[in-house]
Amino acid sequence: MDNSSHPFPLPATLPRDLAAVHAYWRGLRRGGNEMPFSDDLNPAALSQEAGQVLLLDVFDKPERFRFSQLAGGLLLAQEAALSGKFIDEVDLNAPLAFLRAQASATVEARAPTCYAGDGITRLMLPLWGDGHVSLLLGVVQTR
Repeated sequence: MDNSSHPFPLPATLPRDLAAVHAYWRGLRRGGNEMPFSDDLNPAALSQEAGQVLLLDVFDKPERFRFSQLAGGLLLAQEAALSGKFIDEVDLNAPLAFLRAQASATVEARAPTCYAGDGITRLMLPLWGDGHVSLLLGVVQTR
């Protein structure tokens, strides 16, 4: 995808914690695959790298996203209100502003995306399963 027209391009340099999660994600890829498989992800392995992690289940046709797991910081405080809910069922405020748009762009691009605004930087990483992008790994860093 042409990075100049991508709505959520990766910056030339990611903040340290986000770069660590991005490196972990890249390390999960098998062979020449462009993204890892969702069953290779171990969320517990991320706890040391990023304090604010979220997992979104991806549903295809119609495209919907459901909060699967949240951990750390501001996200943990919202876990009870968000866990198991679809993105379109909740109000998305910082640090989750524009999450639906970013999630959709990540699925469409089949590649990592980054959002920076509202005092946060958020990285979204796609994972493959069941013949489509089935899971999104997100990590949020407050500035």
